[in-house]
Amino acid sequence: MLTRLKGGKIYDPTRGLAGTVGDIYMRDGWIVAAPAAGTRIDQDIDVTGRVVMAGAIDMHTHIGGGKVNIARNMLPEDHRGDPVYHTELCRAGCGHVAPSTLTTGYRYAAMGYTACFEPAMLPTNARQAHLEMGDTPIVDKGAYAMLGSDDFLLRMMRDGADQQRINDYVAWTICSTQALGLKVVNPGGISEFKFNGRKLDLDQENSHYHVTPRQIVHTLARSLHELKVPHPLHVHASNLGVPGNFQTTLDTMVGAEGYPIHLTHIQFHSYGTEGDRKFSSQAALIAEAINRQKNVSADVGQIMFGQTVTASGDSMSQHRNAAYGSPRKSVVMDIECDAGCGVVPFKYKDKNFVNALQWAIGLEIFLLVDDPWRIFLTTDHPNGAPFTSYPHLIRLLMDKSFRRDALAQIHPDAATMSTLGSIDREYTLNDIAIMTRSAPAKILGLTDCGHLAPGARADVVVYREDANPEVMFTAPEYVFKNGTVVARDGEIVAVMWGDVHAVKPQFDRAIEKPLADYFERHLTQRLGNFRISDDEVRGLTNGGELRVHACQRDGSPT
Repeated sequence: MLTRLKGGKIYDPTRGLAGTVGDIYMRDGWIVAAPAAGTRIDQDIDVTGRVVMAGAIDMHTHIGGGKVNIARNMLPEDHRGDPVYHTELCRAGCGHVAPSTLTTGYRYAAMGYTACFEPAMLPTNARQAHLEMGDTPIVDKGAYAMLGSDDFLLRMMRDGADQQRINDYVAWTICSTQALGLKVVNPGGISEFKFNGRKLDLDQENSHYHVTPRQIVHTLARSLHELKVPHPLHVHASNLGVPGNFQTTLDTMVGAEGYPIHLTHIQFHSYGTEGDRKFSSQAALIAEAINRQKNVSADVGQIMFGQTVTASGDSMSQHRNAAYGSPRKSVVMDIECDAGCGVVPFKYKDKNFVNALQWAIGLEIFLLVDDPWRIFLTTDHPNGAPFTSYPHLIRLLMDKSFRRDALAQIHPDAATMSTLGSIDREYTLNDIAIMTRSAPAKILGLTDCGHLAPGARADVVVYREDANPEVMFTAPEYVFKNGTVVARDGEIVAVMWGDVHAVKPQFDRAIEKPLADYFERHLTQRLGNFRISDDEVRGLTNGGELRVHACQRDGSPT
């Protein structure tokens, strides 16, 4: 069936279109070129005056894996307070800050998101992560495998293994877990926590393996570059949330030595120690460094005021923060020889000085980084806020008057210490299309997503333009997934199951011999049970496809 969206204002930054009036044609789940004159149009939808964009992509959202389920299990009050009842189309679900898999998919799709990526898939827990993502309807999924505190890698580095051998291990891990990329969380620090360490600075040696976080970041960033994995190393840097950690963040950028890196939830890593409370914003220095170093990209991890839950692989940080839980409960755990995790509920308050300044720091970074292709819209769901707060965040970025009104409501000392009120920049619709569509697709290597050119998947969103961007982005008029309308005016009208995205870097299979021996001696599962086959991951998608993207990267480190 040939469908035409007629006369919309097209925002497709990949092709340089910013409000260009035109038509979009879809057939059999794909966007196609305009047909020859006289061709029959089976479905003609007039979207004159509407804004048309590709489906949005959330490149960092915790939607599957052990810690997400812990968060769901420890917050029954969250589920009781936000039930989603069964309908003819949608199954029942619940949860606001840690929604169920079903609710997650429905709410993302209703907002115009068609792909979401779990940023911290523990390799030993990858099968469960894929099961949960596979149970998340409508949206496409993918995940980044976690390395950097795992015993096998740290042993290799301690023993002086050459880079090619490490590359083989990295590639084997990505392939075996059906991952799209690689993440490092508090490099070496989760391991240090197992040996009773409570802090590990960038150039401090792990007490057991005698390697530093700087060495880990550089080694893994180099590995992904040499393997030509499209997405750079996804870095949760050392000293998350610690006043003065901005210097660690700056040093981490330098420590990559020109290799591409992506710094995640960078708001939590941009703190100074100025003022009576020894807590201040260093957003300007962080943004300046990103602007200068073209090998660096970042997502913000914006906090928004209200109840949420923090769920992180950084057990060291979560152990430190457990005393601030609201409600007062927490889980911190180690996981075999891989890593760990921590879950702490938290409520951000606009009248709390620290929370208010965190909110301002995130917005400062958004507005001071020049290039929207290298800064990404995230709340580190659910750590900074639930993903359903995105429309409100977009309004803060697009409307300086609204932003200044909000600034006037926060803790007055935090407002005074922030430069936010002096920043006049307002994001445009084209900027929003870049940072939520084109740029995520580009950095993840998704050549058939994030744009509206012929050959792309027919993931299309139609918005009614509104002076209030929050209204506009909360409930799109139409959301198409693979050419089918799945949501209309914020309501789900059809349910399907999205695909899984992965990469398959090449490696020497000889790495499996020492790995098999290691699994036999040290782990509770065998190598054959650890690996997830292509057929198995397809079976976890409820009928979706496994979409394997090419490993290709141009040029040398900058």
